[in-house]
Amino acid sequence: MKRIFLFVLDSCGVGELPDAAAFGDVGSNTLRSCATSSKLSIPNLIAAGIGHIDGVDYLPKAEKPTGAVARLAEQSMGKDTTIGHWEIAGIVSPEPMPTYPKGFPEEVLKPFEEATGRGCLCNLPYSGTDAIRDFGQEQIDTGKWIVYTSADSVFQVAANEDYIPLQELYDACHKAREILQGKHGVGRVIARPFVGNSETGFTRTSNRHDYSLLPPVPTMMDAIKAAGLDSIAVGKIHDIFAGQGDTEYIYNKSNADGMDHAMDYAAKDFHGLCFVNLVDFDMVYGHRRDIDGYAGALTEFDTWLGGFMKKLGEDDLVMVTADHGCDPAYTKTTDHTREYVPLVIMGKKVKPVNLGTRATFADIAATVTDLLGVEYATPGESFAKEII
Repeated sequence: MKRIFLFVLDSCGVGELPDAAAFGDVGSNTLRSCATSSKLSIPNLIAAGIGHIDGVDYLPKAEKPTGAVARLAEQSMGKDTTIGHWEIAGIVSPEPMPTYPKGFPEEVLKPFEEATGRGCLCNLPYSGTDAIRDFGQEQIDTGKWIVYTSADSVFQVAANEDYIPLQELYDACHKAREILQGKHGVGRVIARPFVGNSETGFTRTSNRHDYSLLPPVPTMMDAIKAAGLDSIAVGKIHDIFAGQGDTEYIYNKSNADGMDHAMDYAAKDFHGLCFVNLVDFDMVYGHRRDIDGYAGALTEFDTWLGGFMKKLGEDDLVMVTADHGCDPAYTKTTDHTREYVPLVIMGKKVKPVNLGTRATFADIAATVTDLLGVEYATPGESFAKEII
């Protein structure tokens, strides 16, 4: 293949993994919840065969599927963005990254406050929108950072752009990333800018940035780049991999913006991988437990996908997958959910086949590099010969 477009519909899981109980996520199923909404209409994915994926008994089955499909299990110990994407890219993380259900200890907060010259508010697991609602005015009054976490391995710093310059927030997150290493090496430090005041309310802006740990070993992106091919990162892919392995990158302001970027790359003559993350599914709808919103976003993607496929040539291939779950109907928490993820593969040379349930997301990395003729060692197994 010449070009592979890999889309991560951030958090679109397809049902609880066997160990979901250990994560408190029994009964979760993101796509099934979306299927209960009248806003869901995904004829292109259904035609490709998404309804034939193991366990997906809540969507129609295509009489003659046009694509290959699979259900992927996660071997890594977690349910967050970083290790989900790392596993897609070929790295299995057997040890969980640190989490802070009681907030961050003084040995983390004190050096952060000293390095940035500001104190901290909150320091608890918190919904991001609730954090700015509850502490936004106090930040205006005191100038302190709003620091919070979640069930995931994250150190999140919220700051009001109207009172704390955006670059100062980014600089503070860089400093936090330097501090948060070793036993406190969280998966991501996240800059969470917002605007507003107590009278108008507080709203997040699109200027979020993630600061990830460097992947511990090379990913498929490194292998593709080392082979002299293009490794293009769209959306927060560049941040998730700490800038490692891409030959060029562009950020997204929204799902629609990311889809526009992918369409632009489809019009370009490149050779390699275009790795796209669409985060609104997770950030805007999953965490906010908005079933109709999530379903509507899937409908928007599917409608766009129909036009996108028409722009592709004989040697192009599309993969659509996810990195974890975030069931919008799961009310026990507002966090990610431990789920299988779907894989739908489309292209003019793709054979319609059901690959069943695969042992690891890393099968994607093995297959992508195999299809591009790039050598890469990963725990995943390639299914290239089964789909082409």
